[in-house]
Amino acid sequence: MTPEQRFNRWVQAALVVFALAFVYFIIADTHMPLTPEARLLRLVTPVAPQVSGRVTEVAVHNNQHVEEGALLYRIDDRPYQLALAQAQLNLEQAQRENRMLDAQIASARADLEAAKATAANSLHDLQRYRSLAGQNSISRQVRDQADARYQSDRAAVAAKQAAVEQLMANRGEAGRNNLRLRQAENAVSTAQLNLRYTEVRADTSGVISNLQLSAGDYAATGAATLALVGDMPDLTADFREKSLRTSADGTRAAVVFDGLPGQVFKAHLSARDAGVKDGQYMADGTLAEPVKSDRWVRDAQRMRVHLVLDQRPDSPLATGARATVQLYPGDNPVAHLFGALQIRFVSWVHYVY
Repeated sequence: MTPEQRFNRWVQAALVVFALAFVYFIIADTHMPLTPEARLLRLVTPVAPQVSGRVTEVAVHNNQHVEEGALLYRIDDRPYQLALAQAQLNLEQAQRENRMLDAQIASARADLEAAKATAANSLHDLQRYRSLAGQNSISRQVRDQADARYQSDRAAVAAKQAAVEQLMANRGEAGRNNLRLRQAENAVSTAQLNLRYTEVRADTSGVISNLQLSAGDYAATGAATLALVGDMPDLTADFREKSLRTSADGTRAAVVFDGLPGQVFKAHLSARDAGVKDGQYMADGTLAEPVKSDRWVRDAQRMRVHLVLDQRPDSPLATGARATVQLYPGDNPVAHLFGALQIRFVSWVHYVY
């Protein structure tokens, strides 16, 4: 065989291999899609105090695992204890003022009843004097004086009635619906809540990270002092749109992490995002900007899916750990076999890079 013939055979073999690889890629992208664009993420919660003050105790350290409700650090509670004591005094003062107003209302009502009795007696005298005046038994002056007394007593009744109404308005509703009491009790509840906030606790279980705090530091309301990395992992993977057309929630998957080469973990697809940022309209008042590209074949759009690990690593991986995900859509045993070989090959390749 001449060198030219050997060269032609190598070219033919290369073309055959290329054609087979191309066909394999087309089939694999549909029946056993794989992506190296995957990450394991954990919810990171910035921990910030809800009240301000000097830190008196830090109960945790960096990279320590804590359970939900665990104490993280304490803020000087003395100003908040004083605020609570003042709120309780204000509540007691409101209760005393209500009792005093109740006594004043009772006294004003008694005065009102006395004024009504006096006015009733004046009316009786006036009626009698009018009868006597009609018989010319008394002078007109005496009758006018009785009329004046009655009008004065009526005015006194109206004044006493207004005084009672004013006291009742100041008193407000009786019982637990009283405005003054509700305001004072609300102030007590707020002071109690602020006092509890001086103990900063974990809202969820996780690992302490980026702790930059020590006793004596000043913690400001809303200013993050550490990060709490949650325990629950969320594995995300970005696949080409067409690779997901035969996949659905519950599709079996296999996962290989860069940090754990040679190990393959079982998983399943749990959800997929509703869209990507490029598919979001921004209502900013500007007109649409068509995409400009001089490429004949544009880049494929990737969509994000979420997976749940059926098998978890013995030791938890850090948030942001990179991974490769293999999906097994459908029930084709041949495709599943090649998919298993494909992800196993990737797991071994991770020993190299």
